Amino acid sequence: MKSIVAKALFNSHSYAEYRKLVTDLLSEGKSTGNEQSESLTNYSKLNEARMNRLEKTIQIAEPIIDKLQHLDNHYIWLVLSEGWCGDAAQILPILNKMALASNKKVDLRIALRDENDDLMSQYLTNGGRAIPKIIVICKEAGIVRADWGPRPKGATELMAIHKRDVGPINEKIKTDLQLWYLADKGISVQEELLEIMENIKYNRL
Repeated sequence: MKSIVAKALFNSHSYAEYRKLVTDLLSEGKSTGNEQSESLTNYSKLNEARMNRLEKTIQIAEPIIDKLQHLDNHYIWLVLSEGWCGDAAQILPILNKMALASNKKVDLRIALRDENDDLMSQYLTNGGRAIPKIIVICKEAGIVRADWGPRPKGATELMAIHKRDVGPINEKIKTDLQLWYLADKGISVQEELLEIMENIKYNRL
């Protein structure tokens, strides 16, 4: 396993640890990450409320649970994230429920983007440090098999249309994106991640 991946794993957090870290920082008026600002702290507060809600409402489809439990190997989903990231807040609770439902076939670990710049630099999206970014690691082989992120295809298309027709990200597209996630109910994330895991199964190195 590459040293930068191993380093990120060593300094990573469980889902519960990540949630506690974000909450503890918010109690000090801070967010995760190198940059600190009132707006980022406010986004972190909003995301915490979103994650609390999603933990109660997100359901993993039974066919997906069955396939996760019958993966041919054990995997780590190493996620680069930050507490202020709206996409991460929508996606992490889904990943956590998928991992819990996998009968220990998937171990979810979360690493902070700004603490792992070397790793983030290897998984850029169109040259940008977009998160969340999921790095799929096969435990048995100790190698990275795939990556995914920062958002599902439908949400990516929504953002692309906005950038083409409007330009820079504004509050309207942020709201539209959250409404997309709300309507999708986590289905796209589940289906796209499962497709990746099945592609790994049938396309072994």
